[in-house]
Amino acid sequence: MTQRVVITGGASGIGKRLAERFAATGARVALCDADAEAVAQMSATNPEMIVRQANVTDAAQMDAFLAEVEGTFGGADVVCANAGTGGPAGLIEELEYQDWQDCIAVNLHGAFLTCRWAARVMRAQGHGLIVLTTSTSGQWGHPYRAPYAAAKWGLIGLTKTLAMELGPAGIRVNAIAPGAVEGDRMDRVVAMEAKASDRPEADVRAQYVEGISLRSWVSADDLADTVLFLASPAASKISGQVLNIDGHTERLV
Repeated sequence: MTQRVVITGGASGIGKRLAERFAATGARVALCDADAEAVAQMSATNPEMIVRQANVTDAAQMDAFLAEVEGTFGGADVVCANAGTGGPAGLIEELEYQDWQDCIAVNLHGAFLTCRWAARVMRAQGHGLIVLTTSTSGQWGHPYRAPYAAAKWGLIGLTKTLAMELGPAGIRVNAIAPGAVEGDRMDRVVAMEAKASDRPEADVRAQYVEGISLRSWVSADDLADTVLFLASPAASKISGQVLNIDGHTERLV
């Protein structure tokens, strides 16, 4: 059976690689992203996909995107609630409330809108897989990154709860928890944390590696490998789990 796959935050980074890897298996892929330039590039290079600009915090935009997907695909077999943002960096007393709200909205509220739709269509068809992208920061906490850590902890709670709610309907719900993932986004995070903690970027980057047992960063393909496994028959009894793809985090600081 050809899988129908929906990915938020799918035009760059982890989401882009998920889309490409699923498409390579023959899956029908639909994705959205808030970045207009990334969407245009993804659409140009992948004309067989549904690629739309939509902000996961905007209910009207998400309703329009998901309605198009439902009308075209007739449902969804795999939904990846992947859209996220690193949010601000700084001591809690120095953070702006709006920055806090924006970080929570993209990471957590966006997942709610995505999962709410996925739950409805998957209940109707009697099967499906939902994968949420959390973080090791959602298990350890993360100094200077309170909004991000709080949102990612929230995603784990959402994962566990939805696995309980939807399991009787034949729907599995899991989360992947990346560690430090190679790419532009992590480069920006390192620069932001270096500024917030008044340290050289090289020290922050080295700290990430030193806190990992395998002493290496993670690639987007490492994450895609895990999600493709979860979407395979071999993972048919895996639900309610948070799978760390991080080389084993010993410490974040």
